[in-house]
Amino acid sequence: MRKYLILSALTLMVVPAAAVAQERHAEGEEHHAQGVNSIKPLYEQFKGWLIASAEQTSEELYSFQPTPEVRTFGKIIGHVANASYLFCSGATGEQNPNSADFEELTSKAVLVEELKNAFAYCDRAYEMADEKAMEQTTFFGQQNTRLWVLNFNAMHNAEHYGNIVTYMRISGLTPPSSQSN
Repeated sequence: MRKYLILSALTLMVVPAAAVAQERHAEGEEHHAQGVNSIKPLYEQFKGWLIASAEQTSEELYSFQPTPEVRTFGKIIGHVANASYLFCSGATGEQNPNSADFEELTSKAVLVEELKNAFAYCDRAYEMADEKAMEQTTFFGQQNTRLWVLNFNAMHNAEHYGNIVTYMRISGLTPPSSQSN
């Protein structure tokens, strides 16, 4: 519950900021990204790090579980894939096209492929026109904008990338966000 309250509070800060950016643009002031484009770079960054983590981690580490109370590395990858379909179909208003539970998969190759497929599905949602992004929708029982759902998705990806960073560090690996390019 606390997690959802924090996410809701952060959303309350992001959505008004997007509205202010649009208002300033309308007044002729210089502007940068607004609407969906204001959060798309975060989505893209964490998407890249999540895919790179999934690709760089060995098959053996997909079953790694630091404690019995937490998901394995592979289950986190599967969870992110499942959630991507859920969030992005919720944002677009489409029926969720995924009926599988990717957390039940154990093969690295299959999980990497399904993660990429889930992100490819989400990529379309992050191309949504700002007018549609500002439409109201209900997600997880909360009424808010489609942009809010996309923001929630980006934050969810960041949350689980943080888990993955810890798993990788414990296993002696350098996470993609800390690697030299």
